[in-house]
Amino acid sequence: LLEKVYEKFVSKSHELKGVTRKLYEAALRFAESFEPNTPPKGLAALQYKLYDKLVYSKWRAAMGNELQLIVVGSAALQPRLARVFWAAGIMVTEGYGMTESAPVLTGNQLDADQVDIGTVGIPLDNVEIRIAEDGEILARGPNVMMGYYKDEEMTRETLKDGWLHTGDVGEINARGNLRITDRKKEMFKTSCGKYVAPQVIENKLKESAYIDQVMVVGDGRKYASALVVPLFDQVRAWCSQQGLQIKSEAEMASHPKVRELIEHEVKRFNRLFGSWEQVKKVALVERPWSIDAGELAPTLKLKRKVITERFRKLIDSLYPHHS
Repeated sequence: LLEKVYEKFVSKSHELKGVTRKLYEAALRFAESFEPNTPPKGLAALQYKLYDKLVYSKWRAAMGNELQLIVVGSAALQPRLARVFWAAGIMVTEGYGMTESAPVLTGNQLDADQVDIGTVGIPLDNVEIRIAEDGEILARGPNVMMGYYKDEEMTRETLKDGWLHTGDVGEINARGNLRITDRKKEMFKTSCGKYVAPQVIENKLKESAYIDQVMVVGDGRKYASALVVPLFDQVRAWCSQQGLQIKSEAEMASHPKVRELIEHEVKRFNRLFGSWEQVKKVALVERPWSIDAGELAPTLKLKRKVITERFRKLIDSLYPHHS
């Protein structure tokens, strides 16, 4: 939902011209790098006041002028989105939990100087969080279940020595905030023996203004690759600027210039990862994955097995020499 709102903010710039457009785009760039725990000073403070009066106030008005706080859970929030909403004067806080913990385990603090964007915050009162040797997040507290009804085997697998094994992988930073990096079961190993956490890479790639959805693949393969669903509205606007006459999304996904654009975006983010994690090849998908098509869960998380099977030929094309 927040991604769609952000896309509306971005697409608005395409309707503007001249100085107005330049001002709007500058305000958007400023918002995307906004840090709520580091108030702008000097010239930046003056810019912020100007952008707030001319741009951010209109964003707030578009959302009813009453929205003050958004609480996010279930799926990871792009840091870029959190910054944009904070810049617009709307607090965004992430929480983490699961049904087995009734359901919240951690949450971000609401004070701007305590905000740690990209994390799911600190444990709630009486909740303990620790990281196992393999990186799995373990939780303990009065809100953790006693077990699964009539399923002793699953209970033994999930609850060990009083600790709930969440199945998520993460880390606790210097400020005591928990950062989720991946699902334990979704990590894969390349044929070179290196482990890759796909969600970390996917979340970073989705910070691109031209990428809507992405699934990193490479289990048992020599290198990591990615299926990418372009952010078609943004890519369409880019094509128009380039003088490319493209009508359909299928045509867009197969156009060499669009492929070059997406590959350039992927390379831009690749430098943030180790050589074994970097996405070496990209295939573009001509339609968004959806809940109705069975490719996304109700929480909008990828159904990796379904997508892998449906796009098997496309994935295989990324590994021409793989036996």
